[in-house]
Amino acid sequence: MKALVILTSIALTFMLSSTTALKYPTIKTKSFESGEWLRYRVSYGFVDAGEAILTVQETSKKGANGRPLYHVRGEGTTLSAFNVVFKVHDIYESYIDQEGAFPWYFVRRVNEGGYIKNQDYTFKQDQQLVHNGEKDFKVPLGIQDMISSFYYARTLDFESMQPGDETEFNCFMDDEIYPLRVKFHGYEDIRIRKGKFNCMKFTPVVQEGRYFEKDDDVIFWVTNDDNRIPVLVKAKIPVGTIKMHLVEWDGLVSDLNKLN
Repeated sequence: MKALVILTSIALTFMLSSTTALKYPTIKTKSFESGEWLRYRVSYGFVDAGEAILTVQETSKKGANGRPLYHVRGEGTTLSAFNVVFKVHDIYESYIDQEGAFPWYFVRRVNEGGYIKNQDYTFKQDQQLVHNGEKDFKVPLGIQDMISSFYYARTLDFESMQPGDETEFNCFMDDEIYPLRVKFHGYEDIRIRKGKFNCMKFTPVVQEGRYFEKDDDVIFWVTNDDNRIPVLVKAKIPVGTIKMHLVEWDGLVSDLNKLN
């Protein structure tokens, strides 16, 4: 009888654990793939002050249960004379799930005018925890990091969006959970150095206490095609406007919706 009870308990435990298996988020659309390479110039007035390069590559690193990952990397640097005034060299890396576009590992190396910040996060998505090297933080399943957010946002369902609609998802930054919200404003043709593009226009929904105080302090235009790549970002600052515009690209999932 005792043996029967033990066997029954084992069977019930196995059945319950099988029925409550973790279901990971999956992306709605595939807007990027391994081999994508994007280069942006950051300008202040008529001067190019910096450059940002974003890449997507295959990696042997795995998530829980051997889940395949992409290695995405963003590097930002100042250019020419700006290195004398205020030198910047920032690196952000994330290892994101190929099926769900959420992170498993995150690396941040910041050097901005002598201000240095290093972060290494392990996203235990299967346990809904983030480990910062010292302790764990409870987070919701599928939470993003500072660079994976860029790629995840491109996989959202844009087709059903109407002007005024808002989209929100969570991001883990500086040991805290931040809700990121963006508002869709419709379609607009935008001309940059590389030509004219049909785009979708968005603004972040500003939260109280953040650096930007108004929703239109930051505006970004995303290509109205399968890639959904930001081609232009404008940010108002106290002494003017900073622009980040796409200048070079490669390895896209489809041709950009370039008008001329």
